[in-house]
This record gives sequence, C-alpha cells and structure tokens, in this order.
Amino acid sequence: MEWFKTLLIVLQVISALAVILLVLLQQGKGADMGAAFGSGSSASLFGASGSANFLSHTTAIFAAVFFVCTLGITWIGNKKEVSPGILSGTVAPVVAPAPAPPAQDPTKPAVPK
Repeated sequence: MEWFKTLLIVLQVISALAVILLVLLQQGKGADMGAAFGSGSSASLFGASGSANFLSHTTAIFAAVFFVCTLGITWIGNKKEVSPGILSGTVAPVVAPAPAPPAQDPTKPAVPK
C-alpha cells in the first residue's frame, strides 16, 4: 500500500505543477478588453468567451486528477492498521475458586480468629 501512496503523491505534485503552468499560459478574459475599443475584435467586452479551448480542457483534467489524488492520499492516511498487541493469542489462566471455610458446628462454641 505504501507504493500506491507514493504514486498518488507523485501524481499530485505533477498535476499541481501542470495546473499552475496551464493557468499562467492561458489568456485572461480581460486581455481582449483593449482590442474591443477600436481594434475590430468580435468578442464582447466581458461576456461569454464561447467554447473552451485546449488549454482550459487540459487544466480541468489536471485539476480533477489533483483532487482525486488528494482524496486518495487522505483515504490511505486515515486507514489505521490495528496491531494485535503483545498478548494476542494467549489465554488467561483459570483461577480455581477459593475453598469454602468449613461449616461451624452449632453445638461447639465459636473460636475467635
């Protein structure tokens, strides 16, 4: 199970770096604002940008991989193995009951202890 946790951590780091890189590569919505004032751009100023491009799809995939890896690492980290302990497999000794004191004969006087 340790190799699986290591694999998830490696995938999580790779996907985190990929998301950071892809977000920095993408062009923001505000980048077309200057072009909207006289450059002849057909895009609206702050409206919908249309269908998503390759970079946004790839970012979404790497973000999903990041979240799945995070959940997997959390699940593996919370599983605790129960150790049987040092007394596992031993049987407690049977203690014989103490013998009952002999009954006092009512015809004899009581003897102090």
